[in-house]
Amino acid sequence: MEADGDALARRALEELAVEEFQAGRLTQPELRRRLGFGTRMALDAFLKERSLYADYDQVDLTQDPRDLDRIGL
Repeated sequence: MEADGDALARRALEELAVEEFQAGRLTQPELRRRLGFGTRMALDAFLKERSLYADYDQVDLTQDPRDLDRIGL
């Protein structure tokens, strides 16, 4: 039953964090850190599953290769 509680807590965290992001109270990097995603690309996949799309700019484009190097890809 502990796994059920963990899953419920995770879903609640995700829903609250997404709500705060949509309201402009969390930035993409803050949302990524709070949800524990290692890269912006992982966050983008999470948001896409919820039909949410984040802005992608030149800073993000230059950060992507650094993130991939950091996680060993």
